[in-house]
Amino acid sequence: MTEWLGLPRLAATHGAQIDNLIGWIHIFMLILFIGWGAFFLYVLVRFRKSAHPVADHHGVRSHASSYLEGGVLLVELVLLFAFSIPLWAARVDEIPSDKEALVVQVTGEQFAWNIRYPGPDGVFGRTDIKMIDVQTNPLGLDRSDPAAKDDVTTLNQLYLPVNRPVIIRLRSKDVIHGFGVPEFRVKQDAVPGLTIPIWFIPDVTTAEMRTRTGNPNFQYEIACAQLCGLGHFRMRGFVTVQTAEEFQKWMDEKVKEAVETADDPFAQ
Repeated sequence: MTEWLGLPRLAATHGAQIDNLIGWIHIFMLILFIGWGAFFLYVLVRFRKSAHPVADHHGVRSHASSYLEGGVLLVELVLLFAFSIPLWAARVDEIPSDKEALVVQVTGEQFAWNIRYPGPDGVFGRTDIKMIDVQTNPLGLDRSDPAAKDDVTTLNQLYLPVNRPVIIRLRSKDVIHGFGVPEFRVKQDAVPGLTIPIWFIPDVTTAEMRTRTGNPNFQYEIACAQLCGLGHFRMRGFVTVQTAEEFQKWMDEKVKEAVETADDPFAQ
């Protein structure tokens, strides 16, 4: 269904459910469009002035319109209870545990995405607003905290392993931003003062997607889906989906760099 709807290629396990829902909505809306359009034309012809020069004060007594309205209501209830609510419950109420998922903190700001991994200890280190430096420490990470020494941070670059649940904890430093990756079928606002979790399982690596699309330069792009200021157009991030081995190698290298930086007093 993805192809004929013109949607981006799928790269997450739950995406087919969303595409099916979108497809059924379009089908029912097309039926309604044709049905109501035909009914409108029928009414124009059936009750034209030349055929009814004198007003009929009794009106139409048929219950056909009531049946049609009942059918529309039934379809809407099916879409709601058979598709939307189960899908919503799976995405919101059935978040996997931190032990089985990769947990990543993504913090939006004008106009960038700050990304942080907890490192091998699985614990996010302490942050301090007083330590924020836009150029060198945009999250205010306190490297003197033992739990923060192995935290890995990147700017506008999100690395993920394929076929593993990923929990993104969204935050914002200033205004509302919108985290959206079309191929993963995820979109969620990052609201100041809140930490909002979203989760998905990427199932197509960047390398594989480049082969499928025939585009050697393809990249999954994080687009800000909320108008967040004059620089909104350049608030772009990128996601690289790797094999488990490639991701672990990248993570080991970044953890080593982070620990060396934390242990070097002249690097902070």
